This record gives sequence, structure tokens and C-alpha cells, in this order.
Amino acid sequence: MPSFKLIIFDLDGTLVNAYPAVCESLNYALGILGYPSADDVTIQRSVGWGERNLMSRFVRQEDIDKMISIYRQHHKQSLKRGTTFMPGAKDILKILKEKKYFLAVATNRPQWSTNVILNHLRIKDYFSYIVCGDMVKKQKPEPEILEKILSKFSLGPDQALFVGDMTVDVETGNNAGVATIAVLTGSSTKEEIASLKPFQSISNISNLIKFI
Repeated sequence: MPSFKLIIFDLDGTLVNAYPAVCESLNYALGILGYPSADDVTIQRSVGWGERNLMSRFVRQEDIDKMISIYRQHHKQSLKRGTTFMPGAKDILKILKEKKYFLAVATNRPQWSTNVILNHLRIKDYFSYIVCGDMVKKQKPEPEILEKILSKFSLGPDQALFVGDMTVDVETGNNAGVATIAVLTGSSTKEEIASLKPFQSISNISNLIKFI
């Protein structure tokens, strides 16, 4: 078993469930712009690749900037009423902090919405470093986001563990040479995850304790 010093977490679908807030805000913005609403499953299957990519799946190219603006204004409030912890997430953060692991976040979310979530759930202080999608030139699945975190702690890829819930997370870990544990609580299927050969797959984030 590798000896990890740093545990890096994805956010949505891994530590938090913000899907209700995303669905609410996206459909609100679609309605304002005169587009038909989207079902929850379609929206959930579209998240994870960054805000602009999300919008591009539902509106024409010329409407993306307007869509983002409307979405953000609504999302500032919907995140506060529609975001909860994934089962076991807060407990595992407490355990890892007590065990003196370095903890970090690697999310394709922009800084503004990441901060709303972390402040709302009061877990920002658990993390020594938080890297968001608008802090890198190339978002996940490119390895830059993980490489930036490794550089911050002066650690090699073999000293870190990345925990995510989607194929984009496993691809990112593979591209960075960082062992990735996939939690099967996101919108990617078990088969989709398995095809990318993560270090391990677990059904609940509480099971992470077995690998540290």
C-alpha cells in the first residue's frame, strides 16, 4: 500500500451534493433566455467539465455569456439552500485532519461558487490549498490542476491520492500519475469508471479510510 501524505478531493459528487442547486439555477437561466427546461439526469451527466462547458450543452454559442451571468446570480443563493454533504464526507475530513494529512481541493468549479459551498458548509479550514477551474489554464482532465497542488506541497505524484467521482477525475489522476480513488456517488456509471482503471473504486467516501 502506498504511503500518501496528501489527499486531494474533487468537490461536487465527492464531498458535496450540489446537484439540486445546479439543476435549479440552470433551469432558471434557461427559462429566462427562452430555452426549454432540462431534466435533472441530463444536467447531472453534463457537470464536471467546467461552467462554460456546462452552459454550451444547453444553449447556443452566442447565448453562453448571458447564460453564465444569469446562472451565477441565481446560483449564489441556490447553493446555500441546495447543497449538502455527501454521506460520510464531513466525518472523513475530520479523521484525515486528525491524522495530519495535507488536504486539498481540485475542482473545475470557479472560485466564487467553490467559496460559497465551502463557507456555507463550514469546511474551508480543513483544506491547506484549494485550486479551482479558473485558477489554471487547462481544466480537468488535463493534469495541470493536480500538478499545481503537488508543486505547492513539494510532493511527487506517488505521495498523493486523488479522490473524485467522475470519469473526468480518473482521467485527470491518470494524466498526472496520481493514484485516484473513484467514489461511485457521482453521475458517471460504475462501468464508465471501471473502463479507466482507477487505483480503487468505493461505494461511499467513508470507505476511503481503508486506503490511508
